[in-house]
Amino acid sequence: MLFDERRDLENRMLAEGRLPPGQSTTLKFPVLHYGPVPRTDLATWNLRAFGLVNEEKVWTWEAFTALPTHTITTDIHCVTRWSKFDTLWEGVLFRDIVEMVGVKPEAKYVIAHCEYGYTTNMPLDAMLDDDVMLAYKFDGKPLDPDHGYPVRTLVPKRYFWKSAKWVRSLEFAEKDRLGFWEQAGYHNDADPFKEQRFSRG
Repeated sequence: MLFDERRDLENRMLAEGRLPPGQSTTLKFPVLHYGPVPRTDLATWNLRAFGLVNEEKVWTWEAFTALPTHTITTDIHCVTRWSKFDTLWEGVLFRDIVEMVGVKPEAKYVIAHCEYGYTTNMPLDAMLDDDVMLAYKFDGKPLDPDHGYPVRTLVPKRYFWKSAKWVRSLEFAEKDRLGFWEQAGYHNDADPFKEQRFSRG
């Protein structure tokens, strides 16, 4: 029965143009990451925005969760070939963060810095899309530790490694700098509908 349900969903998503090439649907939420899952103490956790901004800011958990929130229903696509549809997220829109810190004109890229030194990079223009956020709830509940608790970026139009788990700071930069997986050979643009999985081989 579960197989039939997944097959029917996959056929519907194909017909609607929502399933990227090379992907298969999943009804689960697979867990994939490099390294251990951090233990987070919300009493000491903070999130920093720095670099080419008019005003650097640091939010405590209390201050961050007091910011206006939005909910987004969106599809997500992993480079390991699964896609999950109509996922529900809640958090702070990235463009609202930009408005608060005042990004300088020469800022063209955003580097997300996460626990254990993990980074990923994105063009600023792409991060200003309406569906990009700093998410801390999934399906109406706080994120599971395996999925990025307490906060992750959500960049639905790119393969899901660009949605960085356990984010701790956002750097606004003039020049692009490859992140962890990008340095390992993953494609810098990561568009699922163009199958931009790897930059070589």
